[in-house]
Amino acid sequence: MIQLSDGITSLMLHDDLLWVDEHNWHPVEQSINRTITGSLIVSTAQRIAGRPITLQSIDDSNAWHTLAQVNQLRNWAAVAGLALTLTLRATVRRVLFAHHEGAAIEATPVVHYSDVSNADFYRITLRLIEM
Repeated sequence: MIQLSDGITSLMLHDDLLWVDEHNWHPVEQSINRTITGSLIVSTAQRIAGRPITLQSIDDSNAWHTLAQVNQLRNWAAVAGLALTLTLRATVRRVLFAHHEGAAIEATPVVHYSDVSNADFYRITLRLIEM
């Protein structure tokens, strides 16, 4: 189950959305500098927030969402600083839309229709960041 909620409205997302950057994040931050004498200064710290969560429809055959769902996601993404609750694989996380990397939500119609309906299906990419 994948669910996104603002505390008032909950939106069920397709279970086949793939967390594409799940294994690309590392919980340790490190910087290395040299002093004027050539000594090495290593600073290391544990990251406590900021993990990216990009959920994506991988191909044309799965994880479709209706235009009504896409519109709800767009409405949430339009609110600056809105904190949401993401339930993904039975783990609850507090997230924000990740606007710092471009579009926080992308949606592409599975089939283009000239008379758009809320029931039309879309492939989506959601860019979130864990708080």
